Amino acid sequence: MRVLISGAGIAGPTLAWFLAKTGAHITIFEKSRNLLPHGQNIDITGSAITIIKKMGLLDEVRRYNTTEKGSQFIDVNGRPFAPLPVEAKVSFTNEFEILRADLAKILFEATKDHPNIEYRLGTTVKEVISNDDDKVKIESNHGEVQEFDLLVAADGQWSKLRKQIFHPESVKTVDLGMDVVYWTVPRLPRDNDWWNIYIGLGSRNITLRPDPHNTIRAMFTHMNSNDAQKKEWQEAARGDRKTQQELLRREFYNAGWCAQRLLDSMDQAPDFYFHPMRQIKMDKWSKNRVICLGDAACAPTPLTGMGTSLAIITAYCLAGELSKLQSGEHPSRAFDAYESATRKYVEELQDVPSFVPGIAHYEKAWKRWLFQVFMGGVSTIVNNPWVSRLLPTEDNFHLFPLPPYPELDDEDSKEARC
Repeated sequence: MRVLISGAGIAGPTLAWFLAKTGAHITIFEKSRNLLPHGQNIDITGSAITIIKKMGLLDEVRRYNTTEKGSQFIDVNGRPFAPLPVEAKVSFTNEFEILRADLAKILFEATKDHPNIEYRLGTTVKEVISNDDDKVKIESNHGEVQEFDLLVAADGQWSKLRKQIFHPESVKTVDLGMDVVYWTVPRLPRDNDWWNIYIGLGSRNITLRPDPHNTIRAMFTHMNSNDAQKKEWQEAARGDRKTQQELLRREFYNAGWCAQRLLDSMDQAPDFYFHPMRQIKMDKWSKNRVICLGDAACAPTPLTGMGTSLAIITAYCLAGELSKLQSGEHPSRAFDAYESATRKYVEELQDVPSFVPGIAHYEKAWKRWLFQVFMGGVSTIVNNPWVSRLLPTEDNFHLFPLPPYPELDDEDSKEARC
């Protein structure tokens, strides 16, 4: 089986790793000429940890841990309060915190030398020429025409491949009403290894998080309070970096805490991402021999805390269902089985409560005060060992029962005969 994967992020290489065990031959197109060294903090949780263990990569994930000790809030005077350490039963920090770029690097290193996997950096699918019962034929941006047994669109939330193959009415974009902007800033002596969260007024929040590279990951979040503001932020999202930074300077200059430090750092930042919080929901993830995977199929947004884990889990399950195909069998059978096995779980994760993200964004000072009192109480409870032991483990909420796939777990798989 010849497989083309578009996208060398998280889902694509994970799928390639497991498909290679079945004897498949995989080509991965990645539009960047080099793996990007940037990206914000993500975590791996639940069944995704089990899959990383199966890949033998857990030690590498631990090695690239961001060093985050936990989360804490910052008051209007810049003082920390309400700590939620990583070892607490309730914490915004996970044991397996890692930068997205570092995880992508780990997956790339684990797959790049496999004889059944070929990476084509600086390469994209320019056009899907045909997608029929026999093959899927594509033309690359270099003018090459190739045929594959199946094509996987793992090229992210705003997938260009998805736009080529699927009718717009079959893809729904759900706006959650929040914009996130993040970039990397130099680490100062006063910075620490906590996820510091400042709740500003005007629905403006600021956070700082550590990384293992002696820098700090900064993030602004914002919710619109009127239609004019919403329009301005939507236009900025479609604009260039200069336009986006000018908007941030207007909106955050008086936000408080370290806002000015971060605004002053934007021009020199090696990375800068302006990201509206929007989910992707598709009527069906596949069409004939093409299937969407990861954020291209079902972006849950960072508000769920499960985007990375979902990419890993769904990649593993797709590989598992493909491993059941007989020689020459059409992949649509595997696609349907994969969707049947995972769609309910995906939809549950995407079911974000209506009060999110508004519960942490405030216009009025008294509402912020109530939230801070509440979080102070939560911190007191979870840091009490007698009470904490009665609380459920966080992973219980995210555990997906992985189906058995003997071809993926067998050490004597077909890769040894290829």
